[in-house]
Amino acid sequence: MDTDALRGYFELARPTNTFVAGVLTFVGAFVAGGAVTRPILAGAAVLATWLATAAGNAINDYFDRDIDRINAPDRAIPRGAVSPRGALVYSGVLFAGAVVFAVLLPPLAIAIAAINLVALVAYTRVFKGLPGAGNAVVAYLGGSTFLFGAAAVGDVRAGSVLFALAALSTFTREVIKDVEDIAGDRAEGLRTLPIVVGERRSLLVAGFVLVIAVAASPMPFLWGIFGLPYLVVVVPADVVMVAAVVLAFDDPTTGQQLLKYGMFLAAMAFVVGRLAVVLG
Repeated sequence: MDTDALRGYFELARPTNTFVAGVLTFVGAFVAGGAVTRPILAGAAVLATWLATAAGNAINDYFDRDIDRINAPDRAIPRGAVSPRGALVYSGVLFAGAVVFAVLLPPLAIAIAAINLVALVAYTRVFKGLPGAGNAVVAYLGGSTFLFGAAAVGDVRAGSVLFALAALSTFTREVIKDVEDIAGDRAEGLRTLPIVVGERRSLLVAGFVLVIAVAASPMPFLWGIFGLPYLVVVVPADVVMVAAVVLAFDDPTTGQQLLKYGMFLAAMAFVVGRLAVVLG
């Protein structure tokens, strides 16, 4: 196998995105209180996430190969570094590796992994072209990394709230990004939510979804899982995210960027909450 082929397979896996997904899974395990006490299960969950994410990226490039010949000719398949069949086999091997590690986990984590594997494969072929549905699948997959990590080590209550907050805020950001990209998407003939129902209605939907996320954010404090340090960080995060949606009505680009910072701050609130419990 030549150097360009090796580089092509490496690119198919999207190593940066794959690494981040594994980190989010570890955060979910840490928030649930099991990253340190059950390191083998936490490690298996991270490895399963890495392999499944890489496999999903490879299979998406396989399905998108015709579009990529026009829009992204430097990607591995269009430039000939990896054949379509090679990408398909590579994805299958990665998925098999993910299954090997996933079956070591508790039943709930296995169920989440199974749903995610189906969603990863179906996204490009089924959901990507459906208004709002593609956004929802991306949002679910992003948030589920936290839930998967939590389910792998036991207590999923804090992880479930983090999953909901991450998934709902990600859906909001994806819709705002579609509003930002509406001119280009319309030129490409895509059917995103803003193109189908209009920009303002899409932003109202995005705002409503975020309100649900913000309403759920105090639950770990109310349940007694985390104390005041969690609340001190998550409330400002909620304020930033709500402000981002309001701003998006006039400036979608700045709005979705601000929302990203709010989402990061919200995730840190869960980490701070767990650290306060461990150190307290």
